[in-house]
Amino acid sequence: MKDFLSKIIATVGGIGYLPLAPGTWATAAGVAIAYFLGDNLPVFSILLLVLLILGIMASGVVEKLLGQRDPGIVVIDEVVGVMIALWGLPLIWSVMICGFFLFRAFDMFKIYPVNKLEAQSGGWGIMLDDCMAGVYTNIILRIALRCAGFF
Repeated sequence: MKDFLSKIIATVGGIGYLPLAPGTWATAAGVAIAYFLGDNLPVFSILLLVLLILGIMASGVVEKLLGQRDPGIVVIDEVVGVMIALWGLPLIWSVMICGFFLFRAFDMFKIYPVNKLEAQSGGWGIMLDDCMAGVYTNIILRIALRCAGFF
């Protein structure tokens, strides 16, 4: 049962099994979750923390089950990462779209220290690089919004 639940969580209900760009689809799912949570920052924060903890545990289990380092089917890290990217920001379409693309770029290009965090073993390594990509994205979006007069 633990293995089954870990796969469900790690693959975000099966999104990780999609044949084309499962990480991109999971990022879109994370943006949708953020949008539906809206500006309810306490609920957003609690859900984000719960998903992070579950993601660390589940992705570590799936990594061991498959005997692969950071298996491609594990996409909970993209959901958590993009939610960090959008945390505390106005969830208007322009911010969500920019957040989506910036997060995907930071996640793919692994700018320091994202590349170092990915080297960690188990669920921590799978999750933390995307968390840092989310932090980078959030900072860039905050700077852009401040320059545009939003903050």
